[in-house]
Amino acid sequence: MPPAIKTPRITARAGKETVLAGAGAIELARNAAEELAQPGQVGEHRGMVVEGERLVTHVFEALVPGYRGWHWAVTVARPPRGRAATVCEVELLPGDGALLAPEWVPWAERLQPGDVGPADALPYLADDPRLEQGYEATGEDADVLAIYELGLGRARVLSTDGRAQALTRWYDGDHGPHAPAAKAAKAPCSTCGFFMKLAGSPRTVFGVCANEWSPDDGRVVSTDHGCGAHSETDAPRPAALWNPSEPVIDERDLEVLSAHAVAPEIVEVADAGAPGEPSEPAEPDLPGQIALEQDAEATADAVPDLDAEPAPSTDVDAPSPSTDVPATSQH
Repeated sequence: MPPAIKTPRITARAGKETVLAGAGAIELARNAAEELAQPGQVGEHRGMVVEGERLVTHVFEALVPGYRGWHWAVTVARPPRGRAATVCEVELLPGDGALLAPEWVPWAERLQPGDVGPADALPYLADDPRLEQGYEATGEDADVLAIYELGLGRARVLSTDGRAQALTRWYDGDHGPHAPAAKAAKAPCSTCGFFMKLAGSPRTVFGVCANEWSPDDGRVVSTDHGCGAHSETDAPRPAALWNPSEPVIDERDLEVLSAHAVAPEIVEVADAGAPGEPSEPAEPDLPGQIALEQDAEATADAVPDLDAEPAPSTDVDAPSPSTDVPATSQH
């Protein structure tokens, strides 16, 4: 919750504002607060606060259990030249000395070493000052492979059997791959930036955890062990409040909008004549054939027939045998 809000200066009257400071406006504000609160939670009228021109906030004592130092604030206003008050908003606000919840601190900042359980996971830190890139690890503190263990300075060192027994015990214990934390982890220790390999032959299987947030900090763990404080994993994201499902579409469904009968295709066939009688030629069906026959008829009409007799002249100026030749008398 936000820090405590300082109570504004409450006055008994609002100067020249008589409409918003009158008894009618106070009663209107009280009724608005009682609609929001439970019965009996709105106390006495403590005064008013002038917020601006034609804008006043009435303050009532809050009798809500557990809200010590809080008050009801009802803001009323009126339009220019208006004679009636209108409620703008109703709020329950803290005042000086009000009981408030402590300031909220993010979960990642509230954690302390040892708070991470076996099945917990820490948020991913991209810029962790305790880590650096693998190719930048140089110098005396770099993890250098030790090929031989000479045993200088010690009277006796582990034998082959003693080393094998220790490594088997560690691997089968709480810091091996069969631990509950390792089964719940998202990644093994071999890929964690806080994993420090041991020297000598155990380095191929074991190392030391150097993460203060891990429950295995300072302990020998196997390379296939794991926990929730892995340097490269992230905490689970909160689930969404509403996950809409994919729409169901049946693409094979066919919706018939309208249907009507289709007339069958009619094919006309010429009747065959009697035997010995020529039958009428069938009309051509192809447009190209019709065009060829029409061109042939036009060509035949244009060419004259040389064997035909010439047609009689129809010139009106030619003399007629019956009118122009004089008749002769017979003797």
